[in-house]
Amino acid sequence: MNAKVNIKKILVIGGAGYIGTDLCFELLKKGYSVICYDLLVYNNKIKSKSILNHKNFKFIKGDINKIQKYKNDFDNLEAVIILAGLVGDPITKKYKKKSRLINYVGIKNCIDFFKKRNLSKLIFISTCSNYGIIPKNHKADENYPLKPISLYSEDKVKIEKYLLKNKNIFNFKTTILRFATAFGVSKRMRFDLTINDFLRQLYFYKKLTVFDPDTWRPYCHVKDFTRCIIHILNVKTFLIDGEVFNVGSDQNNITKNELIKKILKQTKIKAKISYLPYSKDLRNYKVSFKKIENKLKFKAKYSVSFGINEILKSLKGKKFKKKEILGNYKIKLKT
Repeated sequence: MNAKVNIKKILVIGGAGYIGTDLCFELLKKGYSVICYDLLVYNNKIKSKSILNHKNFKFIKGDINKIQKYKNDFDNLEAVIILAGLVGDPITKKYKKKSRLINYVGIKNCIDFFKKRNLSKLIFISTCSNYGIIPKNHKADENYPLKPISLYSEDKVKIEKYLLKNKNIFNFKTTILRFATAFGVSKRMRFDLTINDFLRQLYFYKKLTVFDPDTWRPYCHVKDFTRCIIHILNVKTFLIDGEVFNVGSDQNNITKNELIKKILKQTKIKAKISYLPYSKDLRNYKVSFKKIENKLKFKAKYSVSFGINEILKSLKGKKFKKKEILGNYKIKLKT
């Protein structure tokens, strides 16, 4: 008689997004049972029948402010991963009230709902944007002062502080991951991210306007974010309890100007580039990723060059159409 296999159940809140969709696929490949909880605020859908029909996958279309409604679905969870939210400065600025309702009130509501339930880990996805603007010769580690300059990062910082302040009253162990700027091809694609956007515009239109070309950003491939989250699920809890980790790669700290040069050199695209010195996006920061590399032995492996080749290949292969503008540009909820 075969012994019953104990499959670990993971709840991914915001699991139908750019990172979440790929994460759900990878979790299933690793043998986890997955619940994807998402309101589909961008009017996106999970299109793959292979995942929707998977015996260990369940999709719940639900509001994070009404998560209590589905409490019977959340028994015997191993971990909760919170990816949900209006993601990025432009979308949160456009929908200020909804942003606060989702990114702060809603996320806090989820944390409070789970604080006395029996699960091992809760992973909150934050952002390196929390560092805001730092001096040119500095590199921000996890102890560097946070200077959020947007509604998006302000709410991320508030949730971080709430988790760290109250970690001793939660039944679970908390981990905060500050993600670098994402890039790469995903099953739920976005072209409103810097690298993805630059490549799309250069490929289809052969021209590009670049604001603040000398500002720094750290970048990280969506595959590495997925690898990191799964890694966190498998490390010993004492290594991650109440800890904050920057997630990205030192090799992918790069200015916009350097990024453009790299794209043009790799793709051989002939394009007209216009540089403008100032924009409304003041962020400028380089980030250190030594803590996660040294403490958890995790290292991002996908370079910007890899992403450029991958995205260009997808565009040439007509995986994405010229008129198909994919991204977090608007939400379908009433404002």
